[in-house]
Amino acid sequence: MSERSDLLASIANTIKDYRVGEIHEPTSEHVDTWVNQFAEDVRVPLLREVDHVLKTTYFTKNTVIEFLSNLLKNQKLAGDNACSFWKSVKFLSIQGGGNSQREMLAMFDAILQKECGLKISDCGNAPEAFLYLDDALFTGNRIKNDLILWIKNEAPKEAKIHVVTIALHRGGQYYAKNAIEQTGKDAGKKLELVWWRAVELEDTKFHINSSDVLRPTSLPEDERVKAYVAGLRFKPVLRTPPSRGEHEIFSSEEGRNFLEQTFLKAGVDIRQQSPYLNPYQRPLGNMVLETLGFGSMIVTFRNCPNNAPLAFWAGDPWYPLFPRKIN
Repeated sequence: MSERSDLLASIANTIKDYRVGEIHEPTSEHVDTWVNQFAEDVRVPLLREVDHVLKTTYFTKNTVIEFLSNLLKNQKLAGDNACSFWKSVKFLSIQGGGNSQREMLAMFDAILQKECGLKISDCGNAPEAFLYLDDALFTGNRIKNDLILWIKNEAPKEAKIHVVTIALHRGGQYYAKNAIEQTGKDAGKKLELVWWRAVELEDTKFHINSSDVLRPTSLPEDERVKAYVAGLRFKPVLRTPPSRGEHEIFSSEEGRNFLEQTFLKAGVDIRQQSPYLNPYQRPLGNMVLETLGFGSMIVTFRNCPNNAPLAFWAGDPWYPLFPRKIN
């Protein structure tokens, strides 16, 4: 087979359980339809880099189950008697939008029943700790808003809160942590936040040169991109090369730069084509701040975040690699 055929098959195999049971299993033909929207000369290099990146940033259902199983037995969290610990934990189901928390809790519930003979509903009658579980933390707004409302209305005077996600972005965590802790102080409540994750990604402005998200080093010589940037109130902060990022999810600086440039140009085109995108759905991913976009490459088996580049998930008239389930 040709390199192109091999790459199409490899990507399809990596993401084969994406939204399993909800949409058709991704195939080589599906990936081919997606990549054919790009200029012919960039298709194979794009497939090459996407194939490399997704092998690190795509979380299969089995990977998530393994993470949750290890979490259940984690001695630093649960101590020597894990089942006794979990029986004392109150699992929070307080997500204000979307289904990710409910679905993650259902997965943990199955593991808890298998390992301890307990259901989540059996736990936390006299809570010694609380647990907030979700698939990922991007900007931090979802977790911040959920926990602030809970703290104001329901949280006890003292509480230890474990926040668990598969992936965590440091900028979002910093923002959420500060807002949650300040809310606790304002409410006169003593709170202890403990964060658990499978992977922690660098996305802060202060460490942009070692970031694990899409941060272009320059703006492409493209009139549409120039027009989009001219409409932003602030000039984009650009990364200084070279860097594969802290987690080295990119194949090389060259591969990373190619992906950033290609997805930025495609994202600007998609914005111009689609009447359904709101202003915050930026070329490299959803972001309230006026930037080129959040730029996360994280995708899980259950959904693609809107914080990923538009080229991954945007629909009509664009054909998405990851058809997104809308909250």
